[in-house]
This record gives sequence, C-alpha cells and structure tokens, in this order.
Amino acid sequence: MSTMTERARDLEVVLSEANGYRSRDTITIAAGAGDLDAGTVLGQVSSSKEYVPADPDAVDGSEVAAAVLLYRTDASVNSAKAVALVRDAEVKKPVLIFGAGFTTDELKTTAQLQLINIGIIPR
Repeated sequence: MSTMTERARDLEVVLSEANGYRSRDTITIAAGAGDLDAGTVLGQVSSSKEYVPADPDAVDGSEVAAAVLLYRTDASVNSAKAVALVRDAEVKKPVLIFGAGFTTDELKTTAQLQLINIGIIPR
C-alpha cells in the first residue's frame, strides 16, 4: 500500500484575524517561486514588490518575513495573484512553512520576530 502525504490546507494557519478582511491583502507571487503551500512565510522583493518564499540568505528584501500565504498558489512558471496575511493576525506556529534556507531554529525565530513586527503573531 502506498503512503500519501497531505499538503497544508488552505487557511489552516489562521488562528485569528482583524474584522473584515483588514488582515489580508491580494499580493503577487513572483514567477519561478514554485508551487507554494498555504502557511508559507513570504518575503517581498524590494525592486519588484512581488513576494517569494522568505530566504534568510537573500539580499533583495525577501530575507525579511513580510506575509503568510493563505491559499496554495502555483507560481512555478508565471507570476500569480494570491491572498496573504500582511497585518493584524494570529497564526498557528506549528503550521508555518519556512523555506529551505531556514536551517536552524534561530533563523526561524528571527523570521517569527519579523512577522511580530508587522502584527502577525505566531502562537
């Protein structure tokens, strides 16, 4: 019997958010960013204002955690519109997805502190 792996569920990361849709924004995921699961921690590229998975080794602005993706989004080939938490929300810490560059707990903690600075609180 084969083993199946379930991907993160859309909106699973949300613990609470501000009234209405104040916590959310429609963002653009950069082409080539990949097939991203809900809960992925994103950084914003300074020059293009597009989002990619946050990478602590980057020097283009995406090294700073700036959003949390709410729905699975495929930007493997083309850029894609997506909905993300960008302010005033609480998220489930165990459900956050960090990119491959987050090799230590210290790097993950730094990204979580960056999220706290913009009002996204991991719990």
